[in-house]
This record gives sequence, C-alpha cells and structure tokens, in this order.
Amino acid sequence: MAVTMFARIALYAIAAALIAAHFLRAGELIPATLCLMAPLLFLLKSRRSLLLLQGLAYAAAASWLWTAWELVALRRAYGRPWLLGAAILIAVAAVSALAGTLLRGRTHRDHELNESSGASR
Repeated sequence: MAVTMFARIALYAIAAALIAAHFLRAGELIPATLCLMAPLLFLLKSRRSLLLLQGLAYAAAASWLWTAWELVALRRAYGRPWLLGAAILIAVAAVSALAGTLLRGRTHRDHELNESSGASR
C-alpha cells in the first residue's frame, strides 16, 4: 500500500511541476511557487488536504484544456499546424486529471473505512 501511495504522490508532484512550469513561463512566480508547494499538503494526512489537492489537480487539468483551446484557436487563425500542440496539452491535462482521480479513490476508501468502523466527523 505504501508503494501505491508513493506512486500517487509522485504523479501528483509531476503534475504540480508541470502546471508550475506553465505559470513560470507566463512570468507568474507566486502561482508557480504555490503549485510547487502544494504536494507538501500530503504531509498533513487529512481528508481535507486530499480533497484540496484533488481540486487543485482538476483545476490544473481545466487550465491545460483551456490553454489547448486557445492554442488551437490561435494557430488555426494563422493557418499554422496545431494538432501536435493540442495533443501534448491534452495529454498533460490527462496526467493532471489522473493525479486528482487517484486521490479521489483514496478519499472514498478512507471515508468508507471511517463509516464501517463507526467513526464520524
């Protein structure tokens, strides 16, 4: 189980680094720094921190999809090739969404375990 959680955290860290690079390329230092610091929330080991991390991963995926949409619109307007760029950005969005989805499985399992043991918050 530790290996599985390590893999989830590693995938999340990769997704966080990718979105941080996206912000850094735009000259946005504060959002880039926050993205790089987000995986530290795993140290809290709480359901809320996992839900926050999951939401951030989904927001990153949405940002990548929006960027892909803008890239396609701009490149098509100028008659330039756009397919490869769109495919890359969609793949990066999928990595971010997968990172969030894998955390969703963890939070649901934790919630079910808490309910079955009679613990409630």
